[in-house]
Amino acid sequence: MRIYMKNASRIAFAIGDAGGISPELAARVLADKTANRGDMIVIGDRRVLEMGARHAGVEIDIPVVSPDALAGDLPEGTFLVDMQNCDPDAVEIGSSTAAAGRASLQNFRAALLTAHSGLADLVFFTPFNKHAMRLAKSDYVDEIGFINATINAKRSGREFNVLDEVWNARVTSHIPLREVADALTTDRIYNSLKLTVEIMQGAGFERPRIGVAALNPHAGDGRNFGTEDEDILLPAVERAQAENMAVTGPIPSDTVFVRAVRGEFDAVMTMYHDQGQIAMKLLGFDRGVTLIAGYPFPIVTPAHGTAYDIAGKGKADTGATFNAVALGRKLAKLGGETAPDETRRQALPGQFQRVLEGADAEWG
Repeated sequence: MRIYMKNASRIAFAIGDAGGISPELAARVLADKTANRGDMIVIGDRRVLEMGARHAGVEIDIPVVSPDALAGDLPEGTFLVDMQNCDPDAVEIGSSTAAAGRASLQNFRAALLTAHSGLADLVFFTPFNKHAMRLAKSDYVDEIGFINATINAKRSGREFNVLDEVWNARVTSHIPLREVADALTTDRIYNSLKLTVEIMQGAGFERPRIGVAALNPHAGDGRNFGTEDEDILLPAVERAQAENMAVTGPIPSDTVFVRAVRGEFDAVMTMYHDQGQIAMKLLGFDRGVTLIAGYPFPIVTPAHGTAYDIAGKGKADTGATFNAVALGRKLAKLGGETAPDETRRQALPGQFQRVLEGADAEWG
């Protein structure tokens, strides 16, 4: 044991929903030497990870510590912080349960706090299930609001879906479809474009080319099918163009991804969740990565869900999971390393305890 002095990027790794394929994926990552480079702080219940290893048919041998250890001596390499927060016997494999949802929320919050302290440069998690998380916390909406509350973020981040051939950014995310048009403003779209450019430049795109998907069929067809594209989207695009952003649109959403895949755009900005998700999952369901960016550290996860239908069967595909780890490392490296904040690091054991108790607190 030694005091951990950070000289390379480290991953705060939250184990996701115990009722789905998350434990299996976690075990496969940890058992694979290309994915596990000895740089992971794994956060979750030891029993859930052991269950995942049985499902995957792999063996895992990493040190296990309690949350109290985070303020002092830490093991070399990858290790598990045992939250002791999810008895596998309380979880129904293949179904959403409050027990699994509660542990997912606790693991995620703890991982965010670990990165916020500077002990890790990025957060990675295996898939969550929002229904299970709402069973545990009825006011849970999505990861963005949860992150904001946990680290007292000064601005909200944005969710991106990433494939090698194209990125997808979106202006609105987890809201009902009937509310999308009312949620769109020129400022909101412009700010989303500006943040997308900033994030993609940080990922190595010198001047990212962005195609903006129209809201309405045929981009409104000259105001025949709605006025939003001309009155709200177009002014945001023109404002971005005036600031030398490589932005084109609004483009009918039934062709914008075709043009992107052919090489015209590096990213597509969509107005709502499924406008982009359907296209991205058709293009690469087993490869796609969800990136949550705009915070001091990147947050990554496979773009697919908990796959309850194959949970516990040892059939989980690791493609998107390994891609998420790789993208997170790349973005963390491009962003530069951060030194641990000793005050925040010393606070971690107490914060973890409040997380496990479900106590309200000013986390960040």
